[in-house]
Amino acid sequence: MESEQFIFVANNLALDFVNTEVGVGEQYLDKLESAENVLEWLHAANLISTKQPEALPNLLPLAKELRAEMSQTIAHAKKGIGYETKCTNSILEKASPYPQIVWQENEKKFVINYNYAKLTAETLLQPIAHSFIHLLTELDFSLVKQCEADDCVLMFHDQTKSHRRRWCSMALCGNRMKAAAHRKRNQKKPLE
Repeated sequence: MESEQFIFVANNLALDFVNTEVGVGEQYLDKLESAENVLEWLHAANLISTKQPEALPNLLPLAKELRAEMSQTIAHAKKGIGYETKCTNSILEKASPYPQIVWQENEKKFVINYNYAKLTAETLLQPIAHSFIHLLTELDFSLVKQCEADDCVLMFHDQTKSHRRRWCSMALCGNRMKAAAHRKRNQKKPLE
């Protein structure tokens, strides 16, 4: 799977991860069909370097469990209902990074790099879990929206000034829906 097939339109890492399930009905596609796909997504999201770690045996099931839990939590939170986040909390608990100070030559300054004592599925998925808790607790959750296109299930965090974003992206759905609405309006006009 090419990394170009992953969609990053959500303005939030956790929502982009949820968006690895796309389409509805016969158009449904799960872009995480293997541990290698998870690693490709992590690479496309700039969470791992080009030198990919070996696929860990529990990475795919844990990634899918996390994604499902995030989807359910978001759906419940949108209705004002709580949801137990066992998987997210487990990932956060088991993947504690330790900071190290590193000189960044190109920027001529010190930065903090977070490292892990051991590479596990939890350590690879931890940035997504952190993004998710940030989404739920620190951002305006009312601005988490689903694309208004009939055949699109992608979610996004609306960061526009007016907070009136309707589509996952203009290129993917916005232009298509606007063109369809234009055709529909023009079909209703009486012939002269």
